[in-house]
Amino acid sequence: MRFTFFKSLPVQLLLAAISAWLLAQLIPADYINTDSASFSLLMLAKTTYIGLLKMVVGIVVMLSLLQGITSIGSTVKFKQLGCKTVAFYSFTSIIAISLGLGASLALPAWPQLVDPAAITLSENTQLIDNSSASSGAIISKLISMALQNPVAALSNTNLLAIVVFSILLGIALLASLPAKHAVFDVISGLNKAVNTLVSGIIQFAPYAVFAIVFEFSVTSNGELFGQLAKFAGLVFLLTFIHGAIVLPTIAKATTGIGFKSLFKALSAPMVMAFTTSSSSATLPLSMQTAEQELGVSQSTSSMVLPLGAIMNMDGTALFEGVAAIFLAQLYGIDLGTSGYIMIFIMAMVSSIGAPGMPSGSMSGMQLVLLAAGIPLEAIAILLIIERPLDTFRTAVNVEGDIIAALVVDKWQAKA
Repeated sequence: MRFTFFKSLPVQLLLAAISAWLLAQLIPADYINTDSASFSLLMLAKTTYIGLLKMVVGIVVMLSLLQGITSIGSTVKFKQLGCKTVAFYSFTSIIAISLGLGASLALPAWPQLVDPAAITLSENTQLIDNSSASSGAIISKLISMALQNPVAALSNTNLLAIVVFSILLGIALLASLPAKHAVFDVISGLNKAVNTLVSGIIQFAPYAVFAIVFEFSVTSNGELFGQLAKFAGLVFLLTFIHGAIVLPTIAKATTGIGFKSLFKALSAPMVMAFTTSSSSATLPLSMQTAEQELGVSQSTSSMVLPLGAIMNMDGTALFEGVAAIFLAQLYGIDLGTSGYIMIFIMAMVSSIGAPGMPSGSMSGMQLVLLAAGIPLEAIAILLIIERPLDTFRTAVNVEGDIIAALVVDKWQAKA
């Protein structure tokens, strides 16, 4: 039991963070030289981990979206249910992001703990400055970012273009190929293989967290942990509000189901989602619950829920929006009006491509950080508390999937 406990990734991340902080406190400041060879060697863990994430993020998003869209089965189903499903998912995601950004802007700013002069932005960072904050300029910039060669998008980590291309290609595959075509099996197999690769990369996270926390502990006078605890509390509270109040209220208003009946039916899939931190792993139970406990038709659940496991990530969208503002203020980056707009849009887009697996939001988080001009290494800061929050928001994601199936099925019955 003891050895199993220490094999848990959240435990390893926590121990790595605590160890790095303790080491930074034990070593006298005069003995720490950030320009030394030993310090540079330690930072290799951070560089390697961030490099591995950048290497796979585009492929992960593309394959996840392709599998989600092609799992619908036919263009007929897509035409009948797709627009309603996407509309509902978009509506709840907008509410989640608005809740997160609204609370973040209403609260006092997080303190700056990093010298902005030390920030080196990725060469692929694409920014929209304050002079281009008009709606027309932003739309024009987004279109130019989205409509690019997919090979170039993959090489430049332009995730917005990857998302757009994947959606269009997925629809084209549905329209041109039979439901049992071998291409769909290939996509499924590749997606499984890449997710296995990502799981392996995530196992390297404790070393990167150790390096990042040590670096921050040396430069931020130990304030990082206190701010992370406050950030985690804010995300937990906002996610709880969305899952316990917003989504059940929508279900009640559209279908008439009461809170008690709804949560009684949702208890099993939400617990599984909480323990596995995976929407995809919970999908079979979600479909069974929707059909047997809530009376959703099989045709609706077989389309809405697989799509939701990939595209409906309310908790993830909320987390990414709040996290982007937290990290920007931590790094002393002035976002401005255009920055907040880009965070809103990119959190919406990136949540669509988030894999339904533990820490899947870290892929989409890069899109938000790149859009806001936040260094990618900031992701390692989030990893300290990301997994505990991931379990909770995954449960809310699954809740949103099943409620979407219930609402869309109700709309179909009235059509």
